[in-house]
Amino acid sequence: MFRCVTSDLAVLMLPMVLLVLLMPISWSFRALSPGCHLYPFNVTIRTDKRGTCRGTQLVYACVGYCESSAFPSRYSVLLASNFTRNITSASRCCTISKDAKIKVRLHCPRGRHHDMEILTARACRCNMCHRSRY
Repeated sequence: MFRCVTSDLAVLMLPMVLLVLLMPISWSFRALSPGCHLYPFNVTIRTDKRGTCRGTQLVYACVGYCESSAFPSRYSVLLASNFTRNITSASRCCTISKDAKIKVRLHCPRGRHHDMEILTARACRCNMCHRSRY
């Protein structure tokens, strides 16, 4: 009987122990936390479908979310839209606030190479969403 009580206690304590052990790991993933953040990823650039010349570079993108809201439109908006725009929204999107050009070296056959420039994000922020961006 004593053995059964001990195993039941272990089964109850296992999720708590795992949660405490895994908590520092989850803190290290900034992209999983709320807000708008830089997120690193590798990009491979090829000159053609066969990948005759190719290069790989670490670049950054902006990922995450920003707060947005929707509310009833003012009477002046309703009048101007002939009562078709009854909801006004204020949307904010996670966008690049600072970028930088970086050089990527493409390695080709016979030891040749080509250099090209690409853009990477350096800072992110929540900004008004614009249709032209997406």
